[in-house]
Amino acid sequence: MNTSIISDLSDAVPLCEKLHLYLKPIAKVNISVALPKLKVAGQTISNWEVMEKVKGMCTPYQFTLLRVSKSTLEFVRFEGELENKSLVSTFISMLDGKHIKLSGFPALLKVSCGECKVPFPTRHDWDAFFRDSKDFDETQAGERPDTVHLKNVPCKFFTERTKENVSEDLVRYAFLSFGEILNIDIPMLDPYRAEVSGAGNFQTFSFGSRLNFELFVQYKEYIGFAKCMDALKGRKIVMKESDGKALAATIKVDFDKTKHLSQQSIQHRALEKQKIEKLQEARENEKRKEREAAQRKIDEEKRREEEIAHEQDERRKKREEKRRKKRREKRELEQEQRLAHRIAKEERKLLLAQRKLESIRLISDLLDRVKADAQQTEVEKLEREVAEKVEAERKKKEEELKKKKEKEERKREKMRKKEMEMKSRLLKRKLEEDYKRGEKRRKNAIKKLHSGKPNLSSAVVVRSPDVTPR
Repeated sequence: MNTSIISDLSDAVPLCEKLHLYLKPIAKVNISVALPKLKVAGQTISNWEVMEKVKGMCTPYQFTLLRVSKSTLEFVRFEGELENKSLVSTFISMLDGKHIKLSGFPALLKVSCGECKVPFPTRHDWDAFFRDSKDFDETQAGERPDTVHLKNVPCKFFTERTKENVSEDLVRYAFLSFGEILNIDIPMLDPYRAEVSGAGNFQTFSFGSRLNFELFVQYKEYIGFAKCMDALKGRKIVMKESDGKALAATIKVDFDKTKHLSQQSIQHRALEKQKIEKLQEARENEKRKEREAAQRKIDEEKRREEEIAHEQDERRKKREEKRRKKRREKRELEQEQRLAHRIAKEERKLLLAQRKLESIRLISDLLDRVKADAQQTEVEKLEREVAEKVEAERKKKEEELKKKKEKEERKREKMRKKEMEMKSRLLKRKLEEDYKRGEKRRKNAIKKLHSGKPNLSSAVVVRSPDVTPR
């Protein structure tokens, strides 16, 4: 990558303050370290160790970038980039003529340091080029020193926030400060440029991704071209971020030597572009026809497949309907048979139930008649027995009562009233007990009768005798 993050913008000059673009001098130093002769087979010297030693000699200052530019058996050369141009002399004084000691080597290694000259064309270079070239007409735009060719420019510096591609308007606005611009060409923005024949061998984007791009800026006057070249000489483009840091990019600047923006080249690219567009259109039409034919073929095959599938589906539906009809008829027949069997079974059950009910009624009538006759006989017999017992008891009681009365009559002269009351109470109590005993005997008799002949009840009502004491 050709970009690095910097924080010191004290020596930067504005290129376009609205776009936060600045020009900062390139501060580079070349560091050479002489290597000792290797006397032991297999012995090596680590470039990383040498680099760390060099970094340690510059403490507290640091390199923004330090890399190996060349390595041989006699020396190793580093290219170091510094934060500020004013630090070049400081680093040279700290490194030039000094020595470092590597582990495993007794001899000290001498360090040489000097400012790195950035290659850049001078005014004499482009004047001599256009003066000595016989194929250039300095009266025509694009065939004279008026076009600046820039490479490795970060796309991020000239891209709007809402877009992805480089904006030509931002490029024009940035370089308009040096003079009136006649034309700008950014090959990366032309999708047909890679196919245009005779358009020159240029790179539209960096390797691997669209991070960098190249552009041609053609000024209407020579003074604009000269100002732009002088401003870009030995400088890198810096874009200031919102957090105070800045992103610096080392770009390659040269004057155009290929008549890229001459009228003839522009027309040639336009004609080639038209040819490519027509060829592209013809290819698109051919592809479209092929796609349409393929689509028609696919549609036809799809239609045939749909028809076949529809026919198969219809046949399948008919088969399924036929099977459903057979199953339905079979179910209906089975249901009718089950229903008829159930009806016959219910009718038989009903007939048996009716016969059973008639038999029960007939037996019940017979039993009722037998039961009624037996009950009537038992009741009459029980009534006669009870009546006889009651009569015997009554007679016995009357005799006993008569005897008691006779006995009391012999004693009533003395205590007639008192004895009469006591006799009356005793007699009454005795009658009640006798009645209870008789009632108990009657209940026992009825119970015995019921245990042998159920549902029989006594038809005799026994009343207690009404005894009125005298």
